[in-house]
Amino acid sequence: MTTPVITNLEKLLGGPRDGALLRYALGNEHLRAGDFAQAAVRLREAVERDAGYSAAWKLLGKALAEGGQGNEALAAYEQGIAVAEARGDIQAAREMSVFARRLRRQLPAAEH
Repeated sequence: MTTPVITNLEKLLGGPRDGALLRYALGNEHLRAGDFAQAAVRLREAVERDAGYSAAWKLLGKALAEGGQGNEALAAYEQGIAVAEARGDIQAAREMSVFARRLRRQLPAAEH
């Protein structure tokens, strides 16, 4: 699903403003629109451009979880927790820890 906001943000791809923040914004908009797969694609691009972007890791975990990819979501949260802790972003680390714990309870024991 494409919204006017997504269309406008996509026009900036490949330009001078293209970077982790733009990819994060696009991922967030796709998540809002319910397109979890495309949200995950854009959020992965955000963390590839800035591996220390803890908010992008958190949203990536959410997009993957919402899209039914529990193991991948858990991995994203775990990576995000490590990144957030290394940067001193304690609040983000705590939030992702809570999300990861909830996700572990939902996944069958054999999967994680």
